[in-house]
Amino acid sequence: MKDNKISDLQVKLSPRSKIWIESQGEVVFGRGRLLLFEAISETGSIRQAATKLNMSYRAAWGKIKATEERLGMKLLEKNTGGHKSGAELTPEAVELLESYGKFKEESEEAVNKLFAKYFDGFINKFR
Repeated sequence: MKDNKISDLQVKLSPRSKIWIESQGEVVFGRGRLLLFEAISETGSIRQAATKLNMSYRAAWGKIKATEERLGMKLLEKNTGGHKSGAELTPEAVELLESYGKFKEESEEAVNKLFAKYFDGFINKFR
């Protein structure tokens, strides 16, 4: 069976997974929202964050509001006018980003370990 070019598995195989948090079948938080909140933190502006991520302000605002409603907490402080105009993350948002980042990292580590457990023997048969 080694002659059937499965030895091309030497091109490293690796698992891929997407992980997000839902409530009653609706997205609460995931990679897209993480990127949005990180961009808001970086730019200090919902509009600039949306532009950076190639999305409309309306789409960004919709994601923010949906996340706040589903979590039952405020994640952004919006300031209008003056030297502090723009948006900044609440302490709850900062904690959410940190927790999700750690959760995602550990989830990826677990997926990699499971992949190795179930596929290393299979892959090694063809090397």
